[in-house]
This record gives sequence, C-alpha cells and structure tokens, in this order.
Amino acid sequence: MEVRSVSLLHSNRVDPNELAGEPAQLLEESLDQFAHKGDGTAVILPLFFGPSGALVEYLPPRLAALQTKYPQCRFILANCLESPGDDSTKLLACAIERAIGEAIVQNGMTAPAIVMTDHGSPLVAVTDVRNRIGEELAPRVPLALSVASMERREGERYAFNEPLLKRALNELAQSGQTEAVVALQFLFAGRHAGPKGDIAQICADVSREYPQLRINITEPIGESGEIIELLARRFNAAIS
Repeated sequence: MEVRSVSLLHSNRVDPNELAGEPAQLLEESLDQFAHKGDGTAVILPLFFGPSGALVEYLPPRLAALQTKYPQCRFILANCLESPGDDSTKLLACAIERAIGEAIVQNGMTAPAIVMTDHGSPLVAVTDVRNRIGEELAPRVPLALSVASMERREGERYAFNEPLLKRALNELAQSGQTEAVVALQFLFAGRHAGPKGDIAQICADVSREYPQLRINITEPIGESGEIIELLARRFNAAIS
C-alpha cells in the first residue's frame, strides 16, 4: 500500500532544492489530497517517541475536522513509538546502546560517562518516556549513565525536565570525569541534534570551560531497524 512520508509542521519551509526538487508535504495537506480521491482509510503513523502536545493537543481536533469534512473516509491515529505495555522501551534502548558503542569505538574512548538526552518537554508523560528508556538502558552499558533534557521551560512546574544537559556535563567535569558520551534520544539530525545544532553547541561550551572533559555525541536513531520495527507494529495494531 502507499506510504507517504510527511511532517506535521515546519518542513514545508525547507528549500525544495535541498529535497531533490520535491517540496516537503505537511500532514493535513496530504490527508486532504487523499480524501479528495474518494473513500478509504488513512493511518496516521506518528514518528514520535512519546505523547507530545502535537499528538494529544494539536492533531486530534484537526483530524476531527477532516472526519467531518470527509465522512466517507476513516482517519486512524496510531500510537507513538514507546509504550510501557510492550517491549518498545527495550527496543529503543537497544538502538541507543548500539549508537553509544559506535561512538565509543570510533572515538577511541575507554571509560566514558553516558548522558542520554532528549529535547525536553512541557508534558510529564513525554519525560516519563525518556526516563523509562534511561532505566532500560542503564544496566545495558557498563558505564555510569544519567538522563538529561536539552532545554526546558522556565518555572518550577517544569522542573521535572531537570537536569539540563549543560548542567549534567558540568557536574561530570567537576567530579573529575575526563570522557563523556552524549547519547541522543533524537530521531534525526536537525537544528537540535545536527552537527551544528543546539546540542553540539552546548557540548562545545562545556568543552571550552572544562577542556579536560572529552565529549562525543552519538548519531540519532531514526533510521535504525528498531524504529522501523516499531512503526510496523503500530501500523498493524492500528488497522486491526
């Protein structure tokens, strides 16, 4: 069956020349085009780690509006990648574990501390996903592992995101640690996880302040076999 790779928001701003001449398409536009062709079922398959605001707040009313506009069609929103009800946490931890191992070998590290970081979220449920992956990952690596957020909103109500990545790395340096791997709980490189992204900048800032701490960053895991497996599972569960 047809599989369309689309974005919820933002990527239509990318110059089509950077995308082999094909403009990026957004979800609502794609679903509208699908429904115009007649009846049928569209499965919206989230490439999201957890139940972010985009999935639980932004998207449902828009799908409801499309359902009203096209009553002859079905629009099914599948589950996100991680769920405490199956082994998805283990699979995601496996993907990150492999990325950590590759970073250690490629950079000739001996005994680095591991800091697994996600973006940070205003929703506790999303941070809970990060924490569950970290708990699954910790015994799989024979090294000290902690979790962190790249950034957070101001205010005590968002303190559950702590520690921030910069603070976690600073504390490692202050404790005498000389090697660290920043393990990305990110799917793809971009403005946050890319070579010149926010995380690279945070690490560079820490390295300037603590040159004795050698920091390397893993690759994102969006193209790993575990992610493909989880997407296939979520699709099959949605249609059944």
